Amino acid sequence: MSELTRLTIAEARDGLTARRFSSRELVAAHVQAMERHRGLNAYITETAEAALAAAEAADQVLADGSAGPLAGIPLAIKDLFCTEGVETTAGSHILEGFVPPYESTVSANLKAAGAVFLGKTNLDEFAMGSSNLTSYYGSVTSPWRAQGSELDLVPGGSSGGSAAAVAARLALGATGTDTGGSIRQPASFCGLVGLKPTYGRCSRWGIVAFASSLDQAGPMTRSVMDAALMLGAMAGHDPKDATSAPRPVPDFAAAVGRGVKGLKVGVPREYRPDGLSPEITALWDQGLAWLKAAGAEPVEISLPHTDHALATYYVVAPAEASSNLARYDGVRFGLRVEGSDLNEMYRKTRAAGFGREVQRRVLIGTYVLSAGYYDAYYLKAQKVRRLIADDFHNAFKEVDVILTPTAPSAAFPKNAPQDDPVTMYLNDVFTVPTSLAGLPGMSVPAGLSGEGLPLGLQLIGRPFDEETVLAAGRVLEEAAGPAPLPTLLAGEG
Repeated sequence: MSELTRLTIAEARDGLTARRFSSRELVAAHVQAMERHRGLNAYITETAEAALAAAEAADQVLADGSAGPLAGIPLAIKDLFCTEGVETTAGSHILEGFVPPYESTVSANLKAAGAVFLGKTNLDEFAMGSSNLTSYYGSVTSPWRAQGSELDLVPGGSSGGSAAAVAARLALGATGTDTGGSIRQPASFCGLVGLKPTYGRCSRWGIVAFASSLDQAGPMTRSVMDAALMLGAMAGHDPKDATSAPRPVPDFAAAVGRGVKGLKVGVPREYRPDGLSPEITALWDQGLAWLKAAGAEPVEISLPHTDHALATYYVVAPAEASSNLARYDGVRFGLRVEGSDLNEMYRKTRAAGFGREVQRRVLIGTYVLSAGYYDAYYLKAQKVRRLIADDFHNAFKEVDVILTPTAPSAAFPKNAPQDDPVTMYLNDVFTVPTSLAGLPGMSVPAGLSGEGLPLGLQLIGRPFDEETVLAAGRVLEEAAGPAPLPTLLAGEG
């Protein structure tokens, strides 16, 4: 049954429609794969019994012709999305045992489209990280290894569990969330397509908040078409989310094959910093050559405030996190550590419930919002954020889409030194500006490093123009050719 786990969503959908196999068979194959590869720690919670029951129900609607666009398709859900009746932890001890009585809008939309949920995937605690090493439930291991090496690699973060699950064929697709690169960077590390839609394209209702003005849900898949299919089901206006855009959902799948002939592709000069790996530079140049061969025109552009993006992000995001995480106090839900009075209970609960990285970001955020520092840090960061958004706005007067690297390197070993948080933050150097500007960005696998590890290229589009991003992504995907199987699966049939 392993051949069923090698399908794309589009292929599986066609197979289900043609009755070549049942949803129950498809889901059972993935459940077996999940059991076989539990060592990756990609899932926090597995829901095999519920998935098999949902698959049988999907087979019924497939038989009677009333199936939704994702009927019977097994997906994984990042454990940041509230799922009714299924534990939701955000990768944190402080939410251990929390079972939501409601469903997030995005996961509800996927269910309405007929998707089957296999379980909840692991993540950096409260989505804070670039490696998936900060989860209370243990780190996730990538299904990839460097040639000739036995070292375990990180899958990227924060959506590392989702990335590992899709790459290891433990789900056909998965939801992720992206605040500063947490869909795109793990997609690059694991050889996947990862799409962060425009801010407001997908509802944030029912997603555990990190930084509310940045968080955005998106799909992680093994093909550009699959990303389009998932996004079409996930997106849509939601009156329960004040930041949800009241816009119709386009036919994203129809846009995938329209090509790039006549498009102008922006190449930001600021994305070639001193010390950029020659391997990454060569990959970028190759991607531009592929787009040019398909009829696009490369145009050098300037995004002059790029150098300030990381500093801006690491003021704005922790400030919003410090506000959002104030609700975890041991009173209403989640962990409670008793104390002699209310204040001591607060202190003990938060000290025991939050990991070091979350504590670090809450402290930074509280500091930049405190009296005497608000104007000097937070207000100034918001002004610079506006300048970064203006840079993109001006660039898109000249070009239709922008091409950059996704990450400055391939995946790194899990045991690499993690003492300096700033070094970890640099993993997001190419993805953070897009998030600050609220633009759609997608990572597409474009080749392998000298060590045989996946490398991705990032496409950035105008607000609510995911269609052009998907069309350009498909051109890159076709030019790059089929991606090899991860190391973990290379010897499996």
